[in-house]
Amino acid sequence: MTEREDKEHAEKIKKAFEIIQWPEIKSTDSWNIFKVMSEFVDGYDTLARIGPCVSIFGSARTPKENKYYKIAEEVAVRLSNAGYGVITGGGPGIMEAGNKGASETGGKSVGLNINLPFEQFPNTYIDYDKLINFKFFFVRKVMFMKYAQGFIVLPGGFGTLDELFEALTLVQTQKVGRFPIILIGHEFWAGLVDWIKTMLLATEHNINEEDLLLFKVVDTAEEAVDEIIDFYSRNAIAPNF
Repeated sequence: MTEREDKEHAEKIKKAFEIIQWPEIKSTDSWNIFKVMSEFVDGYDTLARIGPCVSIFGSARTPKENKYYKIAEEVAVRLSNAGYGVITGGGPGIMEAGNKGASETGGKSVGLNINLPFEQFPNTYIDYDKLINFKFFFVRKVMFMKYAQGFIVLPGGFGTLDELFEALTLVQTQKVGRFPIILIGHEFWAGLVDWIKTMLLATEHNINEEDLLLFKVVDTAEEAVDEIIDFYSRNAIAPNF
């Protein structure tokens, strides 16, 4: 880091710690309430009209030539052919692959985009009337949870893990009904699953053995979609809350 960059970094830190007067904070918080409300209303109005959907999660950084990009695209094709809409985070990588598969099959292609200063921008395969832009991550996650009849999770980073564990927590605590949570790629997920079994369950007893049944790991698009179809051959489809 150069001297100039050091100085700029120090200025950013200093600015971040500037004292904000409490009346200013109160005023800002009040206006944020209306922004949050508007995002909920927009999301509910848009997604309630679409019907049964499955959310596909994964990294924004996955290139087109990666095997998981191709698997995500095939997952979306199979879901669309089975009558499900596809919901993604709206960005590039795995998200783009999901929207692409749905769009090119004539299925419903939904994008819940998050406004970020880097990396995230809407992909071109989202239906024009099914793109929603969010400022707040927590509102976006509510939309994923409420209107998805299943989660299919491909390799990703912190955001993907956040969405995965949010779903597992809500199902485990019975805040939402049970729905399929499918992880694709034994090679990618093996270390995490082993840690859950050895540390969370066997060593620290932080979860119960039946909690391991809340998700399933598969390797192919066909297996993942078959899990969704099989689950709803035995259970009714409805919004999660």
